[in-house]
Amino acid sequence: MAIAWEPFLAQVQERGEYTTTREAERVTRSVLAALGAHLPGSEREELADQLPAQCQPLLLEPLSATKPLTPHEFVEAVALLIEGATPETARWDTGAVLSTLADIAGTDLLHRILTQLPPGYALLFGRSELA
Repeated sequence: MAIAWEPFLAQVQERGEYTTTREAERVTRSVLAALGAHLPGSEREELADQLPAQCQPLLLEPLSATKPLTPHEFVEAVALLIEGATPETARWDTGAVLSTLADIAGTDLLHRILTQLPPGYALLFGRSELA
C-alpha cells in the first residue's frame, strides 16, 4: 500500500528541516523529477507504486537521461531544478527526499535501485555503500 501524500511530505519536511510543507513539496518534486530520469523501468515503476499518487508522474513520465550521472552530477542537476539552490543546499534537499524514499522502498528494492545507478548513490539515499 502506498504512503499518503501528507505523511510523505511530513517526513521530507522533518528530515530536511524545512519550515513549510510547501518547501518540502517543491524540493520533493524536483528531486523526484531528476531521479525518474535515471532509474530503470521496473524499479522506477515499483518505487512509484509505493509512493503517493502525486509522485508517480514525476517518476514515470520523466525525460530520459542522456547519460548516467555521478552522484555529484545528479546533485548539480537537482540544483538547477530548485530556484535559488546551490550544490550544497541541493545535496541537503536530495538527502531529505532520497532517504525518505529509501525507508519507504525497503531493503530489497533499494538494493536493486542502487545496483542500477553509478557508484556513490547509496550515500544520497542515506545508506552506506553496497558491498
